[in-house]
Amino acid sequence: MKAKINISPNTIIEVDLNAPIGISIPIKAGKQNPNCYWAEPVKFETIRADGFIGSVAKGGPVNYQKLLITPHGNGTHTEGYGHITNSNVTINKQLKAFHFYAKLLSLTPTRAKNGDLVVNLTHEIEEQNWSDIKALIIRTLPNSKSKFTKQYSGTNPPYLSPKLMEFIVSKGVEHLLVDLPSVDKEVDGGKLRSHNAFWCLPKQPRNGTTITELIYVPTEVKDDNYLLNLQVINLEMDATPSQPVLYKAEKIISISNS
Repeated sequence: MKAKINISPNTIIEVDLNAPIGISIPIKAGKQNPNCYWAEPVKFETIRADGFIGSVAKGGPVNYQKLLITPHGNGTHTEGYGHITNSNVTINKQLKAFHFYAKLLSLTPTRAKNGDLVVNLTHEIEEQNWSDIKALIIRTLPNSKSKFTKQYSGTNPPYLSPKLMEFIVSKGVEHLLVDLPSVDKEVDGGKLRSHNAFWCLPKQPRNGTTITELIYVPTEVKDDNYLLNLQVINLEMDATPSQPVLYKAEKIISISNS
């Protein structure tokens, strides 16, 4: 099904809603998930009560399970500035729209003097056309499928430079998606410079803006512009498991002002 969507007063994109591209990581029970910041593994627990068992395989009438998960540590998740402030601002109060014109870029972290791998601002990024772009998806290279199950805790994974964050904020990007466990260094003494740069803290926070971490963009998906559908749980928490989906922007139509 083809749909035409206004991304600005003067621009319409056409997308095929029958051709979604999922960029989230499925959440499984156990340790076969990406894991960071020493989160406990995901647990699916069968409910049992008064002779009832929530498992068809074990003789119950239905499957009925409890899910135990740490959104920040167990897989693809979306967070707002309530993650790093004492504001009690929950993600469901921050994300009120769910479709955004997005740009996908594949970037290679470079080795800093201290040995860290950092995604930096480059001329390639600066020279992109940022007109109408509200979301940026960063796929780091190499793009191994180990990202589906990688155990990041204690490994000092790559992260984003504050200078890159300041640049994308200056271009009007409101939603950032990365395939890393965090946009900041794993242990940085609580500085969180890239988180703060993105949300313009401690000054006036950028309401309605989000960071999504631990995504996975298939290698065959080309760097280009897309329509992003950012699907989240209506959860009163600073972050929620999420399912971002892309749709290729097949045609761009400019509307004449005349």
